[in-house]
Amino acid sequence: MGRSWSLVGRAAMSWYRFLHIDSSVKHLLRADFQGRELWKCWMSNHLPAVTARRWKHGAPDSLNCSWLMHDQHLELKYSDMVMRLNYVWLRDHCRSASCYNPKTNQRSLDTAQVDLAIKPAKIRSDNDTIYITWPDNHMTKYDLSWLAKYSFEGQKQTVQRRILWNASVYKEAQMPYVTYNSVMESDEELKKFLEAFLLYGIAFIDEVPVSVEATEAVALRVGLIRESIFGRMWDFTSDFSRGDTAYTKVALDRHIDTTYFQEPCGVQLFHCLRHDGTGGRTLLLDGFHAAENVRQENPHNFEVLTKVPIKHEYIENVGGCHNHMIGIGPILNVYPWNNELYLMRYNNYDRTVISTVPHDVVHQWYVAHRALTTELRKPENEIWVKLKPGKVLFVDNWRVLHGRDAFTGYRRLCGCYLMRDDVLNTARFLGIKI
Repeated sequence: MGRSWSLVGRAAMSWYRFLHIDSSVKHLLRADFQGRELWKCWMSNHLPAVTARRWKHGAPDSLNCSWLMHDQHLELKYSDMVMRLNYVWLRDHCRSASCYNPKTNQRSLDTAQVDLAIKPAKIRSDNDTIYITWPDNHMTKYDLSWLAKYSFEGQKQTVQRRILWNASVYKEAQMPYVTYNSVMESDEELKKFLEAFLLYGIAFIDEVPVSVEATEAVALRVGLIRESIFGRMWDFTSDFSRGDTAYTKVALDRHIDTTYFQEPCGVQLFHCLRHDGTGGRTLLLDGFHAAENVRQENPHNFEVLTKVPIKHEYIENVGGCHNHMIGIGPILNVYPWNNELYLMRYNNYDRTVISTVPHDVVHQWYVAHRALTTELRKPENEIWVKLKPGKVLFVDNWRVLHGRDAFTGYRRLCGCYLMRDDVLNTARFLGIKI
């Protein structure tokens, strides 16, 4: 009898252990289903504490949101995205009434008062929102879609979408035909023009009245005019009235304007009001396309051109014009977080003495500069346009290089620089995503 009870007891104990193990396995399988690779990685690093820190979930009937708290950040899984959100960042971006003014879209919270060692006291979520309670009982509420959009992991690969082009790509592009009257009267036509301009870095407006006043009007329709040492609207011929090669009849090699400004002018436009003579075609090419080819062929050359600071200089003592401008920066400028090219500063005319780097680095720079110049001078990258009265050309001066043929006769050109920020502001107002 005692032996029978002993057997029953051992059987019961074995069954209990089986149930306990089965429950643990189910728990781990469930956690793996919800955390998957992150859970595996986390387990391999913290196996002794496997039961101490677990993925926590929002609404029990949904696997849409789960999170794991680390020492300084929240690891948040939402849909198919995994975000790592610093606690100070989460507190700093609180959109509650005491921290953010939705009428002005400005922060009210004093970031300097946020404890740099802050951690959430409590976190909960539903299907669409996560709620974070801080040690002082202040609650921060975030839409999960907002976090997905503004987290580092949610950023797009590029800030501004572009179509890089050479001559054949541009000739096959479906560039819209827009006129002065249509752009001046219709926001949709203006939007169509700006979409093409932002994609390709150049665009034309046709049937513009042949006058400085009409050119200024269409410029203002796109953005604010940037006044510079050359004035507001420039209207010039080849009379060498300014100390610049542009005011002559000689050919101009490809270049970016105003590289001697600390911030080169972002957008410029040209309108040939009259030309009685020959030559004078305008050269255009996509500098970003050439730079990307250099990046693909020799990443080191590309990197050198993004790191080495170079001076550009403009010295003028002609008539009543006395100017001395200096701009300093690398030939190629990239965003540090994604290495996206956003500004080219290429002008062999205005590049001054290189005194900012030692001899061994400057030699690397010359090698890299030669590679870029070779790419820029390939005929297949060039398009040539004969500017005529009534046809206004807009150029992204941070991207597209321009030049010209030598010419004969009388040639009158007008134009201006536009504030880049205001051109982009117009585009966003019209609904273009930038």
